[in-house]
Amino acid sequence: MLNNLELDTVKKGFEWLSAQQIESVKELSSTLSAHAHWALPNPYIIRLILKQENDGSWNFSIRDTARACSALSTEGIVFMASARWLLARKKENSWNEDVYDTAYAVAALADMGTQNKNGCNWLYEHYCSIWEQVGTTSLIIIALKKQDNLSKTRIYETFIQEKAKWILSKRGLDGGWEHISTSNLAIQALLLAGFKEELESSVHWLLNNVHETGAWGNKNDDINATALTLSTLGLYNKA
Repeated sequence: MLNNLELDTVKKGFEWLSAQQIESVKELSSTLSAHAHWALPNPYIIRLILKQENDGSWNFSIRDTARACSALSTEGIVFMASARWLLARKKENSWNEDVYDTAYAVAALADMGTQNKNGCNWLYEHYCSIWEQVGTTSLIIIALKKQDNLSKTRIYETFIQEKAKWILSKRGLDGGWEHISTSNLAIQALLLAGFKEELESSVHWLLNNVHETGAWGNKNDDINATALTLSTLGLYNKA
């Protein structure tokens, strides 16, 4: 659990976030997820996301649609039309033969209660040295773990645990993985994989890298990095 001083940092982060003009689907989705992980309903952000929906998709983009669907699911909002839209764009078990499109889609489908074994198998079977990056591997772990939890199986558990330990081995001595966004993905993946006790130093690293404004990221106005960090801290606090 976070202490009172750390909770004050979280509060300041939300205050900063609420003062920003947020328009992109990516930033709106990460902002909504951050609020949901701290049980802070935000109907205004929900309306802004829904306003950009078009026949089940957002911007006719796999990633934007997946991000929006995952975020809305945290508030119990599920569009089966969006699940169908995503599934209709899968070819030969993947989305565009792209690891990121596929990982986002598989995770979003799990968040919407839809199993997709073929997509999971594609991620698992095609894992290679090119994908062996902390951010990419973290996204794959998140997708596979969400699907495993949905189906109540442990098909990919050995792979997940192996890659989670590899991510931990790449962590810096200060507790982070160089970049804020990459570190957030890593921590979220590791929390899903059951590694909370190993993450205390990483959470402290996040908290120590906040700007005076209350924001996180390489810039003082990085909405996505700030929202991602608030989500991570919320997940850690609840784990």
